Amino acid sequence: MKNYTISFILLIALFISAINVYSQFPDELIARKEIFVEFNLNSATDTKAQLEKLNKVISISDFDIEDLRVEAYVSINKYDEFNELGYNYKLLTPPSMLLSRADLDKDESKGVNEWDYYPNWQQYNDMMQQFADGYPTICELISIGQSAEGRDILFLHIGDSIDTETNEPEFMYTSSIHGDELTGYVLTLRLADYLLSNYGNDERVTNLVDNVDIWINPMANPDGTFAGGNNSVYGATRFNSNGVDMNRNYPDPEDGPHPDGNAYQQATTLFMNFASERDFVMSANFHGGAEVINYPWDTWSKLSADDDWWYFVSREYADTVHQYAPAYYMRDLDNGVTNGYQWYSISGGRQDYMNYYQHCREVTAEISSTKLPSASQLPDFWNWNYRSLLNYMEQVLYGVRGLVTNASNGNTIKAKVFANSHDFDESYVYSTASNGNYQRLLKSGLYSLTFSALGYYDKTVPMVAAIDYGTTILNVQLEPITSIVDAKKVFARVYPNPASQYVKLDFAHDGEHTVQLIDIQGKVISEFLTSETQLQIPLDNVSPGKYLISIKAFSGDSFVVNLVVN
Repeated sequence: MKNYTISFILLIALFISAINVYSQFPDELIARKEIFVEFNLNSATDTKAQLEKLNKVISISDFDIEDLRVEAYVSINKYDEFNELGYNYKLLTPPSMLLSRADLDKDESKGVNEWDYYPNWQQYNDMMQQFADGYPTICELISIGQSAEGRDILFLHIGDSIDTETNEPEFMYTSSIHGDELTGYVLTLRLADYLLSNYGNDERVTNLVDNVDIWINPMANPDGTFAGGNNSVYGATRFNSNGVDMNRNYPDPEDGPHPDGNAYQQATTLFMNFASERDFVMSANFHGGAEVINYPWDTWSKLSADDDWWYFVSREYADTVHQYAPAYYMRDLDNGVTNGYQWYSISGGRQDYMNYYQHCREVTAEISSTKLPSASQLPDFWNWNYRSLLNYMEQVLYGVRGLVTNASNGNTIKAKVFANSHDFDESYVYSTASNGNYQRLLKSGLYSLTFSALGYYDKTVPMVAAIDYGTTILNVQLEPITSIVDAKKVFARVYPNPASQYVKLDFAHDGEHTVQLIDIQGKVISEFLTSETQLQIPLDNVSPGKYLISIKAFSGDSFVVNLVVN
């Protein structure tokens, strides 16, 4: 009884504290659980250090490098911490409240497909269902689950073989993980309509639908988008209904799980589970507040292994836009392109999560400097962007691709595809277990690829040509290990090696494994007992040098691997 009483008192205290903190703001802002502010960094101290500290407290929306001006959202949950940092901020009108509902909602005198309005919640659901009903052979509507407030998170699945597993690369477009950044919401809906209505009539569209497994999610944060009510996007919030920025809520390559200090939100978990079930090769998520294609990484200064490829495809997107848009559009930073960290660093973003943990090439497309432009401008944004949307999707068809199979019986294999002297920071890819298909997107050049899978001998192809706007087909057969001696040597795979931040172990067989990390004096640095098929050992606090990894299986098998920690 005493514990319950203490908990109740704490809750009351927190509630009163929140009221006191926000007492200076209008009631409508308190109800939104977030405020939108502007302030300048202190030029006398390190800019990057300030931004990294701020990122743990607020959600930065835009940063002007020249005048050190920051636009950011502050959650009611974090306001005290932000206020204690001492920045002299100015309260801004939320972007979703700058225009009237008449500037955003559908004019009932116009047709449904004028594309000059933001569909409300019911209109959105009806439109998504109509796509599936109108094109049942090439489109289906999928809900991956419900948000915290019970709204379905919807995907359109488009392709010529939606009912069967194919060797086609999987591609995803998703928008508005920030609920008040909604240009992409309408553009992805219109893209779905464009693909479906032009299939069989337009050669380019037909080629995409026939050869790419397409997934489109126009609204990743419906609770934020309809924070002001289901009848309009007016009053939309960046955060979800718990006051959490879901584009800071993912596991981070540098900062690990829960970099924002919050539990994984319901929608975050749904997306992570969905991505793990699929085999996405490429994707993009749409934002607003700037006009720039932002490519990995966001979390750290290290460039991606595929930095040259990323700049190539991002440059293509922006340059194509420039051919059809006014001279002022999409010119931010490097003329419409930026490396994420070089702009400003964030942790827990969806882009880095997809690239690092899901081995999928995802970019962040900031396509409107105004987060919620007047609905009458939406047709212009479509005309400026739709060719780039198609270009980016077509990139998933290029690179090096093929099947990995068992040389003895032709069965498909889930194998790791590693570009030697090129791949690092999880940039390698896997073939899919169900059909053996793999796709390695690479900038034009010559590469050496090694294919490896548990229970098989590695196979290295020393010279493979990747071609810009071209496809290299490389089918690979792996020889199964039949020797008992050889099988014992590889009942677990250890990688990367050398390692720096972590080392992973994949086990070939089920059952318990005892794993020890041992230094060269024989001292056990750490020990793990696991029944999972994979184990990751953190190395953050391990000094550089040579180590041993001892692995003992419940069956009695054991072996030792040399490990170098950089």
